[in-house]
Amino acid sequence: MGSVSRGIRAFFWILKALILKLTPFRRLLFFLGIAILLLETTDSNNRTLIGLFLLIFLILLELKDKLFARGELEEGRKVQLSLLPEEIPKVEGWSIWLYSQPAKEVGGDLIDFLQISEKSFGVVLGDVSGKGLGAALLMAKLQATIRALAPEFNSLSTLGSKVNSIFYRDISANSFASLIYAAIESKSGKLKLFNAGHLPPIIKRGKSIEELSKGSLALGLADKSHYEEKEIELSSGDYLIFYSDGITESQNAFAEFYGKERLIKLIEKSEPLEPEILGNKILNSVSLFRNDDPRQDDLSIAILKYNG
Repeated sequence: MGSVSRGIRAFFWILKALILKLTPFRRLLFFLGIAILLLETTDSNNRTLIGLFLLIFLILLELKDKLFARGELEEGRKVQLSLLPEEIPKVEGWSIWLYSQPAKEVGGDLIDFLQISEKSFGVVLGDVSGKGLGAALLMAKLQATIRALAPEFNSLSTLGSKVNSIFYRDISANSFASLIYAAIESKSGKLKLFNAGHLPPIIKRGKSIEELSKGSLALGLADKSHYEEKEIELSSGDYLIFYSDGITESQNAFAEFYGKERLIKLIEKSEPLEPEILGNKILNSVSLFRNDDPRQDDLSIAILKYNG
């Protein structure tokens, strides 16, 4: 197919898609406006003005809806930001930095910090499938479920299975969420975590890098799933890093991905830094790679450093 034919087909495909998005009344306005413009009458000036008026009125109605929807999304963004931890979590013996930024007004990445008891805490990072408002609503539900259940279960394996069962019951088909939950304690480098299909966490011990396993199925893919509780012990100065695919799948103008290898190399070569400084170093590297092109996916990262 030649370029002219492709252009014509693309034009009519876009036009058809736009028309089908209109309500029946607005579809009628559109066809009526076009018909009046094409109608041959002796009073062409009035005919043109009426036809243009109908089309401009239709555009104003659509613009009104878009502005209203944007306002609603801005309110949703404020609510979503209010669900994030209000400040950098403080746990004796640990330095923790959490960061999340949606690609659009709202997003589907989940990052949270829970105080389970006086000495026990939970760090959560997840990624709900999809983008925009639908993903944000599922994220809020998942967050509420975890906050409600986490204090009730000492076993992370049981916690993961229970969260999955509820999430599977309440979501629509083809939706799912990957998730990492880490349980830490003050003054202790021993921690437990379970991974529900999320990107493997990274442990940095000095100059060495260890990548943990991906774990079990993502939440919501099956009614009953088993989640293995993994125990890890960090020494003073070691890091545990979670991240969403908004980092590794960031693309530049040549459609190249930032990639896991580039991320691991940056972490490996970094000198001992506070988690916030290391996190901003990663974010700056991703931004330079993208050359400030718009992000296509939500971006989240959690860095835990054990200070001994």
